[in-house]
Amino acid sequence: MIRPLVLAVALVCISIFCCNLGKAYYEEEPETGGTGVVGYDPYTGSGIIGHVPETGEGVAGDDHDHDHDHHDPVQIVDKALLCFHDKHIYSSCEEAYRLSESGYLHVPPEYVDEYCNGPCLAETHLVLNCLENIMEHFVFFNKATIGAIRETIKAGCGHGPERGDFNVAEHLEAEEDSAYKKEIQIPFGIGLAMIVNALLL
Repeated sequence: MIRPLVLAVALVCISIFCCNLGKAYYEEEPETGGTGVVGYDPYTGSGIIGHVPETGEGVAGDDHDHDHDHHDPVQIVDKALLCFHDKHIYSSCEEAYRLSESGYLHVPPEYVDEYCNGPCLAETHLVLNCLENIMEHFVFFNKATIGAIRETIKAGCGHGPERGDFNVAEHLEAEEDSAYKKEIQIPFGIGLAMIVNALLL
């Protein structure tokens, strides 16, 4: 009588573990800028070619073969770094408060309201979108990811206890801790399955 009960509990635990293992963490991003189209993420650049946001300069219908350019890592990184200096992206935010290649947000406490309610927030999200369109897994010089920067902005501009805290390093540590916990779940699940199997034999 105990073995079927143990088997049922083990199967429930394993199915819960396996269902949660593959789920990604998606979060809502704040609205960033007036594009005039509801539900459209703002992108920047010279235009849209074939519904793919483009950054930089270019001509639609250009007959030159640039396929080799899309695979050159140096050119991809160079193109991504141009997002930080594109005058169409950062046009209103003061340079002192802009996100840079270093991955730090320099927002002093007295400037939080202006940053979060002004053009800097929208333009910072435009830079992140630009980077993401060119290089999805872009890593800043401080090892921060685009996700860590977004989390920092969300917390810093939120209305909770972290408002005004734009310390990217703290969010980077939290992201690394989360990844470590997910890595631990896999061996734990396998070990649990082996123990249950041994108990049932």
